[in-house]
Amino acid sequence: MRHKRTVMLAEIQQKREKMIETAKKNGLASEETIRCSQELDQLIYEYQCAIKKEEEHKKRMKISIRQMILLWKKAVV
Repeated sequence: MRHKRTVMLAEIQQKREKMIETAKKNGLASEETIRCSQELDQLIYEYQCAIKKEEEHKKRMKISIRQMILLWKKAVV
């Protein structure tokens, strides 16, 4: 998962740099700059969703492990 996040962050940085370059060249209100900004927003949103999904998965795993430990303790006793 960390590799995926690293790749996503690299894509975000590249898109940010392209947007800045486009804004300097064509202006903040140009269609190309706005398109880059929207694409950057989408990448950031996807990154945030991936982080949230990963955190939810970790939480479910913790709960599952706790439940297994409790069941194992009951089986042993």
